[in-house]
Amino acid sequence: MKKTRNVLVDADACPNQIKKAILEISNFYEYKVFFIASYSHATDQYRNAEWILVDSEPEAVDMYIVNHSIEGNVVITQDHGLASLLVSKGVYVISPRGKRFTDEEMPSLLQSRYYSSKLRRSGHRTKGPSRFTQEDAERFSESFKNIFSDLAE
Repeated sequence: MKKTRNVLVDADACPNQIKKAILEISNFYEYKVFFIASYSHATDQYRNAEWILVDSEPEAVDMYIVNHSIEGNVVITQDHGLASLLVSKGVYVISPRGKRFTDEEMPSLLQSRYYSSKLRRSGHRTKGPSRFTQEDAERFSESFKNIFSDLAE
């Protein structure tokens, strides 16, 4: 895999309309897209993208992305733990809902993630994400384009 001008996508939980937007926008800016997914989530729906399939073990996709991302790459994920590892490496990280992750917010995001996990382990229910909307898709496209603008400067 070429080490520059890459977009890596945590594809297991990425909505299809976001995958389509990723391909369109990345193609315009001449970035290569790699969808990283476990074998259990393999699909041939996006044949014009490169798919990298990893084991179905927990965190296999995340570990692949961490090990193959370098400064200046763009990663799409909703995993706060993965995002925290990447932003410290100079990787641009954005969620499928258009949330751009920064180094400054990582301590509070990880603290919140920890408390939610602790509550779930003790038997409490925590609120999941809201239903994905067209506004989320539009916010993603705008934020994703802004990252490429930042990279061009």
